[in-house]
Amino acid sequence: MREKLRILVAEMVRGGVPLDLARREFERVYLEEVLATHEGNHSAAARELGIHRNTLAKKLEAPPSRLRRVSLAS
Repeated sequence: MREKLRILVAEMVRGGVPLDLARREFERVYLEEVLATHEGNHSAAARELGIHRNTLAKKLEAPPSRLRRVSLAS
């Protein structure tokens, strides 16, 4: 898994993705994946994440970053 992450990060660096945007995108995708494992149950996902469900909802409310519209695939 670490190698896959390293490859993705290298692509992001080559693509000029700033660290702040990379962090926000990673967090959003991570939260979405945890939420999916709990079939959309915000309370269960928040418990697993160790955050309040309102915090989870607020983080997911933010508009998706522009990175989602930029293709990193070569």
